[in-house]
Amino acid sequence: MEKTPQIGLRLQGDVSVIDIKGDVTPIAGPLIEAAYREATSSGAKKILFVFAHDGYINSGGIAILIGILSESKKHAQTIRITGLSAHFQKIFGMVGLTKYAQIHSSERPPWPPSSA
Repeated sequence: MEKTPQIGLRLQGDVSVIDIKGDVTPIAGPLIEAAYREATSSGAKKILFVFAHDGYINSGGIAILIGILSESKKHAQTIRITGLSAHFQKIFGMVGLTKYAQIHSSERPPWPPSSA
């Protein structure tokens, strides 16, 4: 049974954090994309996706993330990801997502210094 997606957006310093609970499938797409658009419209340059460890991601969910990563390049944003199980870390590496977004073990990944 699919876990209903719950998407949240919060600010942690100068990092926009998008919390993702539940399954990442095409059903979750509009919610994730809306949180990303809200962060982008607020001027976010650093975005952290925090996945719940018990969530599932299918190919439709991966396609959503690929679209966001592609869009992030147009906005000169840095995307980081945390909370992925070892299995999904491996899958993200296999499909090439790790070329565009670093995966970290915690919510406090190292970020490049802010240019002020």
